[in-house]
Amino acid sequence: MTDTPPESPASEATPERPWRNFYGRRHGKTLRDSQRGYLDEDLRALSPGAVEFDENPERRPLDLGKLFGGKPVWLEVGFGGGEHMVHMAAAYPDIGILGCEPFINGVAMLLGKIRRAGVENVSVHPGDVRDLFDVLPDGSIAKAFLNYPDPWPKARHHRRRFVTPEHLEPLHRVLAPGAEFRVATDIPDYVRQTLEEVPPAGFELVEEGGVAWGDWISTRYEQKALREGRVPHYLTFRRV
Repeated sequence: MTDTPPESPASEATPERPWRNFYGRRHGKTLRDSQRGYLDEDLRALSPGAVEFDENPERRPLDLGKLFGGKPVWLEVGFGGGEHMVHMAAAYPDIGILGCEPFINGVAMLLGKIRRAGVENVSVHPGDVRDLFDVLPDGSIAKAFLNYPDPWPKARHHRRRFVTPEHLEPLHRVLAPGAEFRVATDIPDYVRQTLEEVPPAGFELVEEGGVAWGDWISTRYEQKALREGRVPHYLTFRRV
């Protein structure tokens, strides 16, 4: 979860690309020299190039077999500072992990963690997950994670949350039958909306409560929530 960000302008529409508003921050504090180096030196090699419109104007499906050498693929939506993504990549070297995050400062933090951990089974899209959904083949993702998403606390902004049909319908399409979808949040109203909106999108609730998954690592946003007295909640769904 990030602090509630200002709105960003809509993405530019083309005949091939749908018009989409993007709400959130793309840039934060000035990057350190080392972080700029990570972006300049590492990002392109780790990016799934087919997501970029100038490289794939016809929106051809992303070749995950080529990207990850035939490994099962997991998707992390909004990886924040990258702690969870790198932890899972190190814990599961036989899995390919595809992460997306539009906040470039978070992308830079992730790239630094990837260097230090030496993990190689990762791919990074520095942008909107909806662009990934456009090029991911049906049933190609074996597991998905949504950890501490932006809460958008005002009622009129709840439609901007990830747990809405705009995101859940394509997520359901790209997940394999029986695939797991995990959600972690410290916002009670986000739990409410998740329980209301995710099952009708084609998911069944498997488990929910205050006990984290066995392979969970507490992220910077969870630690912030705990310091401020908010209680984490963990939900597991299965794609049906």
